[in-house]
Amino acid sequence: QVQLVESGGGLVQAGASLRLSCAASARTVSRYAMGWFRQAPGKEREFVAGISWITKLIRYADSLEGRFTLSRNNAENTVYLQMNSLKPEDTAVYYCAAARMTTIRTMTSSWDYWGQGTQVTVSS
Repeated sequence: QVQLVESGGGLVQAGASLRLSCAASARTVSRYAMGWFRQAPGKEREFVAGISWITKLIRYADSLEGRFTLSRNNAENTVYLQMNSLKPEDTAVYYCAAARMTTIRTMTSSWDYWGQGTQVTVSS
């Protein structure tokens, strides 16, 4: 069973930075890809970024314009999402996800496990 726990959300002003963390159960790390999605009110859940544990390749959503950075700490079985230059349109619930895939896929249906989500609110 894969367990994912997110943390690090909050309320910030536009232009600020936040770092989200996702702690994964130990068995997840070597076999699964890890990723971040977000869901704004009234919108569908969308892909933000993902990393393949096997190939170590990272994929980002094109809309991020290079403002977000995904990283991992293997020793702590944790992935991080560093979010800089935040905008009001980044406001959403951010979800950590895991899946047994080599190539990072952006469709939510491709991911098997989800965290409970953490709220990020960016004020203008």
